[in-house]
Amino acid sequence: MLNSVLKSAVRGYRYFISPFTHPSCRFAPTCSQYALDALDHLPVWRAVPRIFLRLLKCHPFHRGGYDPVN
Repeated sequence: MLNSVLKSAVRGYRYFISPFTHPSCRFAPTCSQYALDALDHLPVWRAVPRIFLRLLKCHPFHRGGYDPVN
């Protein structure tokens, strides 16, 4: 249940907030796609910390690049 709530929050961000911001993601896949992938492939207790760490990398001094969910 928590998994579906978190996925709905990410999808809500993608459809209602993200279209109004300029595309500036330095990662592939984007952070929202990373979150959905993590929630699909990992248990929630492992996905949430990974998503949080990924969001902490989102700043101008990180080089970004290809960073899939392993």
